[in-house]
Amino acid sequence: MSIAALRDENERLKALLAQTQATLSEHQGALAASEEARRRLEIILGELRRDRFGAKSEKLRPDQYHLPLEDVEIAQGILDAAQERAEAVIQGRSRNAPDHGSHRNRGCLPAHLPRVERIIEPASTLCPCGCGAITKIGEDVSKRLDVIPAQWRVLVTRRPKYICRRCSGPVVQAHAPEHVVPGGLPTEAVIAHVIVSKFGDHTPFYRQAEIYARQGIRLDRATLGNWSLFRP
Repeated sequence: MSIAALRDENERLKALLAQTQATLSEHQGALAASEEARRRLEIILGELRRDRFGAKSEKLRPDQYHLPLEDVEIAQGILDAAQERAEAVIQGRSRNAPDHGSHRNRGCLPAHLPRVERIIEPASTLCPCGCGAITKIGEDVSKRLDVIPAQWRVLVTRRPKYICRRCSGPVVQAHAPEHVVPGGLPTEAVIAHVIVSKFGDHTPFYRQAEIYARQGIRLDRATLGNWSLFRP
């Protein structure tokens, strides 16, 4: 073999070694994640056993019943992801290789979602040799799922008052709009959001209060409960 061929073979072997080391590292990470998920599941099962068979003082409060189930879902998700990565390593697939497993939904983004496109051009579209403008021969396209976080706002309603300066006529002002909660703080949209979060998404009121507090909105559980049960 020529020196150039040997050099190319050496580079190929180095690349193969680096890929093998990366695969090994990924496999070790998957095993660590799987072990962590297994440990969490054991803790959750221990809490459930203590709640059922333990002393009264050790049992969970009623507002904590949902916590073990949520932890189980989180741990199960970690286990599934770790198993998927381990299977990919065993089958010799790299992280960037296409995966046709049933748990993947890449490339299946719903068609009804709006598309926001951005084009990233090179720093220069002129030939570095001085030949002039270069010609576009194709493009790479990637799609990622994005979200605009929910935005809270304050709906300010102003009702100007008018009066005639030339006579003693009455003050003219538009009628106040009807409120779902008379004199209350929420709009119809807020009440609908609270109800859907509680009964549709199964988010308890105390957790909703924590979510709202992160944006500086102080609402206690009793208030949220009153809003969801209010009947005009």
